[in-house]
Amino acid sequence: MEEARSCASQTTTTAVGTRRRHETMSSRAKKDCLSFFVSLKEGFQYVKASIVGQAKKLTARNEREATEADLKAAKMQVEAADAAEDAKSRLQKSA
Repeated sequence: MEEARSCASQTTTTAVGTRRRHETMSSRAKKDCLSFFVSLKEGFQYVKASIVGQAKKLTARNEREATEADLKAAKMQVEAADAAEDAKSRLQKSA
């Protein structure tokens, strides 16, 4: 009788452990996917900043406007990296 009880409790413990492991794996997969998409978004924003900077540089009428275009492109790239870093840190804190 005692053997049946210990076997039943062991099965319950194993099922609970498996369920927790599955939840942990699924939450980790979800976090990894979100992190990947944040990185993709950062890359697209970086490319957009480069293209906008080059376009403004080409249409600049003087050296001052060309320099401003370079600075604006650099600023947009830094903002994209900062936004991605903030999003990833929020993901780490939430999980």
